[in-house]
Amino acid sequence: MAFKTIMVQLHVDIIAAPRISMAWDLAQRHGADLIGFCAAEPHFVMPTGTDDQAATKAIWSQVEEIEGRLSCLREEFLSTVNGSNRASWRGEIGNPTRQLAMNARAADLIVTGSPTVDLVVDHHRTLDTASLILAAGRPILVASESCAPIKAESILIAWNDTREARRAVADAMPFLITARDVVIATVDQGSPAPQDNVADVELFLARHGVKARSEVLDARHSEPADLLLRIGQEIAADLIVLGGYGHSRVREMTFGGVTRSVLRNGSLHRFISN
Repeated sequence: MAFKTIMVQLHVDIIAAPRISMAWDLAQRHGADLIGFCAAEPHFVMPTGTDDQAATKAIWSQVEEIEGRLSCLREEFLSTVNGSNRASWRGEIGNPTRQLAMNARAADLIVTGSPTVDLVVDHHRTLDTASLILAAGRPILVASESCAPIKAESILIAWNDTREARRAVADAMPFLITARDVVIATVDQGSPAPQDNVADVELFLARHGVKARSEVLDARHSEPADLLLRIGQEIAADLIVLGGYGHSRVREMTFGGVTRSVLRNGSLHRFISN
């Protein structure tokens, strides 16, 4: 698999240039087309009084504000890519998560940013990363907070022998085959034969031309996510590959465990598949 089309998601209320530049650099290095995407939707706010016309006016005022912002983002996107015919723009009025998941059909890879940690999030204007991972049917690259260009010379694979982890390794192959150092790290939490487990992954990658080595981590005295991130620092990784979820569907919907911890750490790029 190769990344032929990359879609970069932009927030209607957040500075876009760093993420556009990072995604454009990534697209050029992979010889891929780039699609810029942004969506937001109005939401009903009860105006003063009970006049139906006032409510309608309030909604249309929000629509006009969103359209104006989408127009500005389009100009910024096209300026950053220097009007390249390998770049295109999609701006939509609608729920940002739902619209992006539907438009994901047009791309091999979705690039977005670190999820917000605010207690109150307006999902009419802000992406719900957990829901996107479940719904997109495409791998998601969650950019580091700095939006630094992705070198992917040293890559950490967070392995836990789940369907999601297998999917992530396969989806990340365009990065893995060009990496200088790939470490498959698994946390020993009492599962049978963890060393045999990662040895199979190491052999699988070798057959695809990926030079990888493996580490089995002892979780008796540390949190699994802390161990993984520590290994990432030791090998100077700027990309971690992991499955979106490894627990029951009830826990998945709460976005818990290692995935939550890794997503909250914006020091490196995160490649996630479900």
